[in-house]
Amino acid sequence: MKKTDYTKIKLNKGEMAVYDFGKVKLHAYKTNDFIDDEVFLLEKNGNVVVIESPCFFDNNTELEKYITDNKMKVAGVLISYHAAGATFLKNAKKYATKHADVYGHSGGGKALIDNFTTAFGKIFDNSIHTTTNFLKNGKNVIGGIEFDIIDKAEGFDIVIPEINAIYTHMLGHDCHSIVAGSGHADAIIAELKDYLAKGYDLVLTSHYTPEDLKDVETKIAYIEQLKKIALTCKNANEFKEKVAKKYPKYSGQNYLDMTAGFFFQNK
Repeated sequence: MKKTDYTKIKLNKGEMAVYDFGKVKLHAYKTNDFIDDEVFLLEKNGNVVVIESPCFFDNNTELEKYITDNKMKVAGVLISYHAAGATFLKNAKKYATKHADVYGHSGGGKALIDNFTTAFGKIFDNSIHTTTNFLKNGKNVIGGIEFDIIDKAEGFDIVIPEINAIYTHMLGHDCHSIVAGSGHADAIIAELKDYLAKGYDLVLTSHYTPEDLKDVETKIAYIEQLKKIALTCKNANEFKEKVAKKYPKYSGQNYLDMTAGFFFQNK
């Protein structure tokens, strides 16, 4: 399945890209909110499993209406990196690992929620989902669909074998990423090379439309360039200038600022 093989449905605020795999359909919801959230619905035999939650009230309402209008029965919501938005499907089962639960309620995820509350005010749903079912690392079956959970310190990634896809927090082939220094860069590269080796058709992320292995290769090259550029710089500002010159059309300036801070702490 190519990333362009979808049917587009325009909604009032967001839009849906529907990928038909036969027994399973993937509904990729582009929220068009202030932080470019994506939410994914896996539909099989009338059941739907949701990956992540929208976090603005108007998106919550819009996506719930889409689910109801399409007569989907919600089997559960997988909450990994985005714990805000608890008014969304508030009576559904909420699945998370223990690491993700801590991240969302008291860790780095909670700090982000607090920041977004300050930035966006009353339009942002800062209520936090309560985990009702804890996921185990490895194989989990929800709504008749197998999910292979990759537990991490701050959340979890999800392999979906039936559609040969993986969900992770961020990729973004034409936007900057948060890279916490050279060691973290090497870890990201190793992870992305594993995607190539496993030959996933789609890479799903919570801040970008579905991507493919060509995009993975582009991201690897970008991160390798970051490491090379860092070796030629004396401080964060010089680093940011050189990276911006190399990638003038990339979005995510705030991510580049953070990366520069990690590579050049106190410089």
